[in-house]
Amino acid sequence: MNILVYILYKGVAIRHNLIYLIIKIHKFIEELSPMSKTYTNPETIGLHAGWRKDENTNSVAVPIHQTSSFQFDDCDHAANLFALSELGNIYSRIMNPTCAVLEDRMAALEGGVGALAVASGQAASAYAIQNIARKGDNIVASSHLYGGTYNQFKNPMSDMGIEVRFVDPADPNNFAEATDENTRAYYGEVLPNPSFEVFPISEVAEIGRPLGIPLIVDNTAAPVICKPFDHGAAVLIHSTTKFIGGHGTSIGGIIVDSGNFDWEAFPERQPALNTPDPSYGGAVWTEAVKPLGPIAYILKARTTILRDMGAAMSPFNAFMFIQGLETLALRMREHSANAEIVAKYLSEHDSVERVIYPSVMDGYAKERAEKYLSRGNGGLMGFEVKGGRESGEKFINALEMVYHVANIGDSRSLAIHPGSTTHSQLTEEELLSAGITPGFVRLSIGLEHPDDIIADFEQALSKI
Repeated sequence: MNILVYILYKGVAIRHNLIYLIIKIHKFIEELSPMSKTYTNPETIGLHAGWRKDENTNSVAVPIHQTSSFQFDDCDHAANLFALSELGNIYSRIMNPTCAVLEDRMAALEGGVGALAVASGQAASAYAIQNIARKGDNIVASSHLYGGTYNQFKNPMSDMGIEVRFVDPADPNNFAEATDENTRAYYGEVLPNPSFEVFPISEVAEIGRPLGIPLIVDNTAAPVICKPFDHGAAVLIHSTTKFIGGHGTSIGGIIVDSGNFDWEAFPERQPALNTPDPSYGGAVWTEAVKPLGPIAYILKARTTILRDMGAAMSPFNAFMFIQGLETLALRMREHSANAEIVAKYLSEHDSVERVIYPSVMDGYAKERAEKYLSRGNGGLMGFEVKGGRESGEKFINALEMVYHVANIGDSRSLAIHPGSTTHSQLTEEELLSAGITPGFVRLSIGLEHPDDIIADFEQALSKI
């Protein structure tokens, strides 16, 4: 279920009973919806969840509602919408019908109660934290993060007064040791880019829950193959730019709320959801959503953070991501199959020092991969070329078919040297803590025939 609340564009104060009314209206509409809510297989969810047809035209494809705003019938209609006493669209920064289908479908795919589409994965990671953390608060985050997220947490978040404490996820107890009374969340990447050592989801979630600390995870690299909510994560995000879109055409992000975290049980730990919110007429979010259960987090994210900060997803990009979802499960299957073949090839090559991929790992890393990755190991891997940075750069420069781009999850195979690009802003110590050595090369294995991928790697390695 996705709670799509159409809120005040300018933040006009409202009474709580109007929130109750809007939620009840949505619940009634959802109960009458022709779409099935029983789909459990990702292949079917990607095609059918959240949409059947356009009621006005019978269009099967989701229309692109490329509009900034929506016509009011008259002054009374407009006043009712802004007072939240009537349901309807107001402004696409807050809510758009095309984005709503994407949100419904992603919530269904991940097993959540609601989702919020935003303009990029960076916006998703920032909003996921800003929704519950304020100046003077902190979060504890894995040090194994995408370089852009690491820098966002280290610098802009710090400038906002939110401290991010980085810990090594190899030992989940590091999260507990870094926790204090102002810790609002734990954060990690399910399949970290670029270390690719699967995050200990249930272990960290179990540390946080008794303390009232939710686990937020980035599942960008592992859609379909991992279900974080089944292992105790409270919130997850995706950069939809990557595997969700799948074709390198659009930028976007999404936040999905599991509905499995009891925010109300921890008023002192989670004040953002349990005290009057001045940006929304003094609403106390955990109280406002009681008729439907624990959807306070995703409701607040839409009605305050997205409304006020404004990183809305474009309807056209939402349409593109909906297309991507239709083949996501099939693509993840092929990405995983091709990557397994490439990992075996690289593991046996004389010019390769080591390969970083779940199926060729050992120890706790292999155990976690087997525990959390249920439908393949994904399409991402890294390998270390003998000869360090110079050899890594030579390999990249010699590629002919594989693209050298700063992206992952494309249908095409991609490669990059993180130390000189995506993670270049990190210190030497930070690079090593993230699992990046001088000769490290990151690969996103695509959908080409594996023989052709290997042929390109073979000729490139021969030129080192």
